[in-house]
Amino acid sequence: MGYPNDGSGGVPARPHFPDIELAVLDHWRANDVFAKSVRPRDTAAGEFVFYDGPPFAIGLPHYGHLLAGYAKDVVPRYQTMRGRRVERRFGWTTHGLPAELDAERQLGITAKSDIERMGVKEFNDVCRGTVTRYTEQWRAYVNRQARWVDLDDVVRTHDITYTESVLWAFKTLWDKGLIYQGHSIAWYCAHCETPLANNESSGRMYGADTHRDVDGTAVVVTVRLDTGELLRVATDHPWALPGMVAVAVDPDAAYEVVADGTVRTLTGKELVGRAFEPMFPFAAGRANKVIASSSADGSGHAVPVTPCFEERDHTLAETEGLGAVYLVDATGRYTADAPPVAGLTVLESSAVVLGLLAESGALVSRRPFQDSRPHCWRCDSTLVQQAIPSWFLRVTQVRDRMLELNKQITWQPEHIKDGKYGKWVAQARDWNISRTRYWGAPIPVWMSDDAAYPRTDVYGSLDEIERDFGVRPADLHRPFIDELTRPNPDDPTGKSTMRRVPDVLDCWFETGAMPYASVHYPFENAEWFEANSPGQFVVEHDAQTRGWFYNMNVLSTALFDRPAFTDCTVLGTVLGNDGQAMSRAKGNYLDVNDLFDRDGADAMRWFLMSSPLMRAIDVEVSEEGSRQALRQVVLPLWNTWSFLVLYSGGVDGRIRTDVGHRFDRYLLAKTRILVEETDRALDEHDVPKACSLLQGHLDMLTNVYIRSSRQRFADGDREAVDTLHTALEVLCRLLAPLLPMIAERVWRGLTGGLSVHLTDWPSPDELPADPELVRVVDRVRLVLTTALAQRKSHHLRLRQPLSRLVVAAADVADMAPYADLLRDQNNVKDVEFSTDVAAHGRWQLVVNARQAGPRLGARVQQVIRAAAAGDWSKDESGTVFAAGIALEPGEYEERLAADGTAAVTALPDGTGLLVLDTDVTEQLADEGLARDLVRVVQQARRAAGFDVGEPVSLVVEVDGDYGARMRAHRDLVLAETSAERLDFGPVPGGFAGRIGEGAAVRVGVHTVRRGSAT
Repeated sequence: MGYPNDGSGGVPARPHFPDIELAVLDHWRANDVFAKSVRPRDTAAGEFVFYDGPPFAIGLPHYGHLLAGYAKDVVPRYQTMRGRRVERRFGWTTHGLPAELDAERQLGITAKSDIERMGVKEFNDVCRGTVTRYTEQWRAYVNRQARWVDLDDVVRTHDITYTESVLWAFKTLWDKGLIYQGHSIAWYCAHCETPLANNESSGRMYGADTHRDVDGTAVVVTVRLDTGELLRVATDHPWALPGMVAVAVDPDAAYEVVADGTVRTLTGKELVGRAFEPMFPFAAGRANKVIASSSADGSGHAVPVTPCFEERDHTLAETEGLGAVYLVDATGRYTADAPPVAGLTVLESSAVVLGLLAESGALVSRRPFQDSRPHCWRCDSTLVQQAIPSWFLRVTQVRDRMLELNKQITWQPEHIKDGKYGKWVAQARDWNISRTRYWGAPIPVWMSDDAAYPRTDVYGSLDEIERDFGVRPADLHRPFIDELTRPNPDDPTGKSTMRRVPDVLDCWFETGAMPYASVHYPFENAEWFEANSPGQFVVEHDAQTRGWFYNMNVLSTALFDRPAFTDCTVLGTVLGNDGQAMSRAKGNYLDVNDLFDRDGADAMRWFLMSSPLMRAIDVEVSEEGSRQALRQVVLPLWNTWSFLVLYSGGVDGRIRTDVGHRFDRYLLAKTRILVEETDRALDEHDVPKACSLLQGHLDMLTNVYIRSSRQRFADGDREAVDTLHTALEVLCRLLAPLLPMIAERVWRGLTGGLSVHLTDWPSPDELPADPELVRVVDRVRLVLTTALAQRKSHHLRLRQPLSRLVVAAADVADMAPYADLLRDQNNVKDVEFSTDVAAHGRWQLVVNARQAGPRLGARVQQVIRAAAAGDWSKDESGTVFAAGIALEPGEYEERLAADGTAAVTALPDGTGLLVLDTDVTEQLADEGLARDLVRVVQQARRAAGFDVGEPVSLVVEVDGDYGARMRAHRDLVLAETSAERLDFGPVPGGFAGRIGEGAAVRVGVHTVRRGSAT
């Protein structure tokens, strides 16, 4: 029996990878391979708990989901092959304002009043319908990218079991004293009529900058002190002045006041406590006084205190006992308490306010400027900070503990721990967890409707609700939950009623509860959750350091005193070719399906997983990325497989490690090292490193092992076939998480097994170790790659033979047995080895200032200058001196440097020199042309459908004297192309190619018939 063993019928030399991938997907579906993979193979290995960040259900998938989807697939596949059970359930964030806005668009409504008129039930029914609208598009997208996840038993945040767990979390936090109601300043969207969470207004959401410049006006105005002087007040937000209750000064700063045209200077301390006349008539009755604040930076002017618009001012007003005024309604408009601007939206009131100030003579100056303000990431309206009655979680009470628990989390990349995430936690504020909306988990708080008989009840389960209200809700959404009322037990008159507060929870609170709400904890699966929390892996985009990652850890810290997860990978943002976050709306979007149809999904997977995106770095993504992955990884893997099939002689190879040839031993030992290093990389979730290791190994396999062993394969050497079979089988298992479909096809072709994803991850013990052999051959490879780079720098193509390569290093005796490899791979006639490096270069001393500095102090600079000038020496004991100062081991490095001759190159590690003879004689040039012709002939053979080794007859048509120049190398062409005859003459319609510097050539390839060639 011969390859392939998967029933595919053949291994095409020019595969169309998208078709291969589709066949693999069909195979998985037909054999239920994903479900089989989830079943535990090794109960001792236990479970690996992965949390899947649920996307909003109201949008189509995009490149951000593609990147995250690949990352969410790689690690679970790896852990599955390590024997662990990895359950993967797809999740949807179905609640929240995005769903509501989508419903509004469908209904053609724009305001909350429209919702109230049509009815909350009817509106929420539309919201409920949006959550399944794109299910099939997501299913097709996820399946095509070969992401294994359960799309049937999904997690949905609006399901009653999920919501009940959310209510339990709220109630538990309430019982801990971590929930409170109060006024606080939050960024508010007047269009959506709801506040935004801190992370939603912090600058970036899903790769897009939420801050944009708007036209603003900076003004200086005056207030008249009770002593008659005018005090100047500066602000960039004149629209906020109707809410001013005081002005603030820095006690240590100097301020100018004007009285009867006379200017004098007073310190802030002298001004504190003075009253001033109200700026507007409707402001009478407020504190209207000067207060002290060290943060009052008005550049010589006082600053207004507007507690209804600024968080700092709100805190200051509470501290100073100034009282607060709340002049803005839910639509972002001034109320009747500010008559001149009543009915105007806050940001549109500037013109009226400035007119009033000018009319009263209080306006001193005005100037336009560009004001950078956050915008709603959902509807794009400009946000304003506004005081609103809300429910809060006391994050400040658990903040320090969050920082302590952060030490237990491994972040990839590591700098996120104390950088973006750690800094965000360190400045965390209390979390506004309520929204004045409709489609969301209800805040489970019922309060008395009569302040004379206050009572508050909080519920954390359906059982508790049923106990008090006599019914068990089948739906926890508004309006059904709002209809549950009961008499106030604390009201002896029996007149007051317990009614639910109308707010719903922030959908980020709900997604933050995902680790336990998804399994209906604590009502079900309590033992499982306690045994498997924290989770072991999460991965999402950079914005989630302030979003989902943060929210999960806030709740987990407050509820369980532990982090939500132990390992977190943070992704960068996929950018278009304009440097902006890729999106359909911006026109910088590449159609994923087009790339899948052209290059395949595995090529795009490799490109993204090997990129800096996996290290939280934003990257511009283009079509070239998947093409590069195709050239550098997918094709080399396939070509290796095709080569094995071609030269196996119709007989399968077998797993074998008892080999004797040094290149076979090297390949197996090198593969063992690859297993060890890939293990470490994927255990640390360093996916780009794993990609780099595997790509480097593929390069070695194709450009060193196969090239150096080609003749052995042609001669039918079974040891070579078995070695390549063994190494390729292990390599496919290592590649399985990163090239799941192509690795599957190759592995099944090799083994005939059901799926590589159902096998065990390779163990280093499966392969022999030979560190000395690996060291020597890797050294030879370093020489080889350096020599090839030297060729390239001299614009000498590899098919052009050169006369000589000299390798000068102390350890050339180790490399001498590989002279044939260096000669063949560099296409040189002779390789010479020399230990006389001084004949071709010189030793340089490189001082390690970091190591030497602490010991030498200021003298380290003297040593560095001496080393650079060559003023250094070594005594008989080997001690190195620079500028007469002895250096200790580790404080310096000796490196070889070329002598400046163009043909001399130092090895990258500074341990040797290469001298390449770049003189191309006429004879060498002619041989180079002949080798170019060999390439064109081989291309013509393949195009004509001839098998490898099948005898042919050649006719070559070439311009000018090229034919005469190549006749001297007729035997070379015949031997390299398995041709029995070579003639030069016209070739009508032959295969066209180019040789040398672009000379045209045509080749005719014909079948050989014994006795004649036709």
